[in-house]
Amino acid sequence: MKYKIGVDGGGTKTECILIDSAGSMVACHVGTGCNPSVVGPEAAASILVAALDSLRAQAVTHLAELQTRPPSAQLVITDTLLCMAGSSGFWTEFAGELAGFGRVQAMDDSRPILELATHGRPGLALHAGTGSFVAALTSDNSVHYAGGRGWRFGDSGSGYDLGARAIARALLELQGWAPPSRLGPAVCAHAGVTPGTGTSAVTRHFYAHADATRHIAALSRAVLSLATEGDEAAQQIVTASTSELLDLAVTVATKLFPSSRLETIPAGLSGPILTHPLVMKALAARSPLPLAAITDTPIEGVRQLLTRL
Repeated sequence: MKYKIGVDGGGTKTECILIDSAGSMVACHVGTGCNPSVVGPEAAASILVAALDSLRAQAVTHLAELQTRPPSAQLVITDTLLCMAGSSGFWTEFAGELAGFGRVQAMDDSRPILELATHGRPGLALHAGTGSFVAALTSDNSVHYAGGRGWRFGDSGSGYDLGARAIARALLELQGWAPPSRLGPAVCAHAGVTPGTGTSAVTRHFYAHADATRHIAALSRAVLSLATEGDEAAQQIVTASTSELLDLAVTVATKLFPSSRLETIPAGLSGPILTHPLVMKALAARSPLPLAAITDTPIEGVRQLLTRL
């Protein structure tokens, strides 16, 4: 019996699936994150090899349950698709050296999200998590990326960007240069400092935090909550940040699809920020693109990609 393996490997977790020739999932494995930029190349490779071995063992078990003949001789893995975060060069080299898993391909971990947005047709995907990016698929099956260069270079619409803007606004409020809002107390609470103690304690907390990027990005949940409850300062931050990402997507669509009307180009929104009802409503009001929320998980995008191999 023939099987295919798909992997969605990120910084937080490594999720793998085994599908049969009909495209149905028959086994899965979830492990720790395997981004080589986070855990190191050696650990990343080790985590993925363990995950792949687990799936192959599950495939043998699945065959044994289907038939009484010895399954190992009939187990055939025809394709393995690695959708991975981190260095593309590292994963391309890893894929080239991996034996016993059929034809092995490596691609960026944003590709499953793009698949869910476009289903293999030309279109766009906008994603915002800790970071953000715009991905596009053209008619020649080429994939193009915009943004996604990390917080140092601006990831508009991302959790980090929302958090950083909220901190900047809160500091101005604490200094007396901006009207008070609920952002000030929210930022102080996130930093674990008492409101009114001054800006130094707040800035010191965020600069000294061991994982400042994720810690600042986590503040986005409070910003979205305050915006939903009507806080004007929070609403301005959410609108300004996510609108910049939308503007980037419109630029990409205009350049890649010059002969198409923008309202005909599929554009999927991915991640808890862009699919938040408040954000979707704000973006839809000003978007020339037909925005739609992506509700499936990335591993479903991996499965759909596998069915076309």
